[in-house]
Amino acid sequence: MSLQLELVCELTVELTPPHEVGTGGPGARRIIPIVGGTARGKRLSGTILPVGADWQTVNADGVAQLDARYAIQTEDGAVIEVLSQGIRHAPAEVAARMAKGEAVPPSEYYMRSAIRLSTGHSAYDWVNRAIFVATGGKVGSTVSLAVYQVL
Repeated sequence: MSLQLELVCELTVELTPPHEVGTGGPGARRIIPIVGGTARGKRLSGTILPVGADWQTVNADGVAQLDARYAIQTEDGAVIEVLSQGIRHAPAEVAARMAKGEAVPPSEYYMRSAIRLSTGHSAYDWVNRAIFVATGGKVGSTVSLAVYQVL
C-alpha cells in the first residue's frame, strides 16, 4: 500500500515579530503571534483569523520545533481549527542568513509539518477524517505552506 498526496490549499500566514521567552530546558523558546493571512485552494479557501501563535523551541543543534495553533474562516463562513506541528532546520550558513533577516529560498532549508484540521461545519466534515502534511518556508513576515491531504 502506498501513500498519495492531494494539494488542498496554499496558506500565507502573517506573523508579527516574536516574543522571546528565553533559553531553558530543551532550548530557546519564542512565541510568534499569527495575525492573519489567506488560504487558497480548490477544496479550501478563506482567511486566517488573528487568533493564534506559533510556540517554537529552538534546540541547541539549531532544529526548530514548530507548534502552531490558529484558525481559518472559509469563504462560506465555516471556522476550521489548525494544529500544525513540525520542524525546521538549515545548514549553519543558511541559518545565519535567516537570522539576519535575509530572504532565503525555502529550497535551501528543511521545513515540514504534520497538520490536523477540525471543524463542526458539516460542509467541511471531511477535514475531521484526514491527515494533512505541509511543506513551505518563511517569506518576510509570512510563512507560506502548501498543505496536502494524505490519501
